[in-house]
Amino acid sequence: MKKATLVLTTVAALLGVALAGAAVVVYSGVYNVAATSQHLQPVHSLLETTMRNSVRWRARNIATPPLDDAPRLLRGAALFRDHCVQCHGAPGVAQADIGKSMQPVPGPLVDALQRWRPREIYWITRHGIKMSGMPAWQFRLDDNAVWDVVAFVNALPTLSPQAYAQATRDAGAAPQRADAAAPLRAGNVERGKLALGQYACQACHTIPGITSSLPNVGPPLEGLASRSLIAGKLLNTPDNLVLWVRDPKAVKPLTAMPGMGVSEGDARDMAAYLATLR
Repeated sequence: MKKATLVLTTVAALLGVALAGAAVVVYSGVYNVAATSQHLQPVHSLLETTMRNSVRWRARNIATPPLDDAPRLLRGAALFRDHCVQCHGAPGVAQADIGKSMQPVPGPLVDALQRWRPREIYWITRHGIKMSGMPAWQFRLDDNAVWDVVAFVNALPTLSPQAYAQATRDAGAAPQRADAAAPLRAGNVERGKLALGQYACQACHTIPGITSSLPNVGPPLEGLASRSLIAGKLLNTPDNLVLWVRDPKAVKPLTAMPGMGVSEGDARDMAAYLATLR
């Protein structure tokens, strides 16, 4: 009994020391968060291991479509050139300044297949990685386009710098998301909550249910569903909220709220979530 008590006391003491140490790091400001200071190697390794295992677990049941047909590779080449090379570089192409300066550094993808299966690259591309700068492309590219990118990343190890340059020249313009032609559907509340975060609405607005640093740029959106007017101009209806979210200057030319390039479907989802804020 005494031995068990001693063990529990020791564990509690060690836990207390660990919590006290963590509190010192958090509240003293001793840990340098500047991008000019790299993470300590143990911190980087811990985050990397956590990320790898998280991705593998969540991607384990994703079915991979055929990735080697020529049209898919051409579309993927155009999308990679326009959206990925700035941060990751390519064979014979350096990262842009923003990619070079990020911490952790978004490494080249020519060796991605040594670390990831195609289904895991798909998951990362679609969902992004928090605290890394890797965005969730599901709100910018449709699902087929995400697989096109995966197909091209799958082919990157076989490309010389000359072959990469030729592939991206042959690819032409990157395909655009054809949201406008999609049939209208009811808004999805959960997806709307996610979309508000992915379009950076919380950068200016405090939105219940969405993590932010409590900005003071735009008005808080708590109680939006109970307001009679949108922007002091439009009756508060779902269609008018979609219009305001997509093209605020068409509603109020002098507004400081910018257009964020929100698609019709995403705007309907966002309106559905905002309609729950009473």
